[in-house]
Amino acid sequence: MKHVLAIFIAASLALPTANAQAVNCATPGADNAFLGIQTIRLWPGTPPEAKGDTCDDIPALTVFEPHPGTGNGSAVVIFPGGGYMHLAGNLEGRQFADWFTAHGFRAFILTYRLPSHGYLLPVPLIDARRAIQTVRARAMDYHIAPNRIVLIGFSAGGHLAALAATQPVAGDPNAEDAIDRVSSRPDYVVLGYPWIGAVSTDYTHLNYCKEFHLEDQCAALIAKYNPDLFVSKDMPPTFIYHTFDDRTVPIEQSLDFFEALVKAGVPTEYHVFASGAHGSGLGKGDPALDQWPNLLENWLRAQGLLTVDKDAVGAR
Repeated sequence: MKHVLAIFIAASLALPTANAQAVNCATPGADNAFLGIQTIRLWPGTPPEAKGDTCDDIPALTVFEPHPGTGNGSAVVIFPGGGYMHLAGNLEGRQFADWFTAHGFRAFILTYRLPSHGYLLPVPLIDARRAIQTVRARAMDYHIAPNRIVLIGFSAGGHLAALAATQPVAGDPNAEDAIDRVSSRPDYVVLGYPWIGAVSTDYTHLNYCKEFHLEDQCAALIAKYNPDLFVSKDMPPTFIYHTFDDRTVPIEQSLDFFEALVKAGVPTEYHVFASGAHGSGLGKGDPALDQWPNLLENWLRAQGLLTVDKDAVGAR
């Protein structure tokens, strides 16, 4: 009887209750001061183009603090991937927030609105720009330098990051909203196995137009949302990581983007690993892929982003 009771208790602890529901987006106001985490809304009121008031309708930033006394004045805004169907908030969000905060950054994970919930482009791009503007406008509050903002995106988040970096909006000094007064241009960009060719007529691989039944509009969408078309000399310094045999997002997509960066004269570091599945995150324990964060750390150091900015850190 004791053994049966123990099994029953263990099962009760392991399984969710009947009323439990999986939450796949951040909830503004769900803070955890003990862990140095808080979630804020991107807009104080109803967001542009909002269709409802659930967390799927409210873009948000989840903020991760570095350990007290270790901040260096740098910030990172993280766009998780998920094929624009969901957000890989753990693999390509929290794990990288923890990695960056361990290196002195303040980290911000963006919960952007998704086509799978009725928010087609440009809505995710609107959220992406607003996220960068929010971090820059509140730089003093977060003890960061407004010119040390790194944007990192993975897979679909890499496509969104590339769009945000190649199509930033300038700040309007006369805007009523202080956040709208600053630029949405990131200072540095990191792309992990980016789905650069998301919007294309190549239906042999994962394709935005096909997934969301927009084939008849695809030509017009390509003209607006193919990052290759918008690369210029003003693109921030960029770091790209991909694997040669990625079967979900072919390496040619990031390679074409890299070539566009080179032609534009944008300082770029491009790393290709011989083997590895799409969605490898920090490496997932693969002996080779686990090394790519070390390459990223070296690149960040070379940009001066691991050096403490005393003015930013000491700002009050």
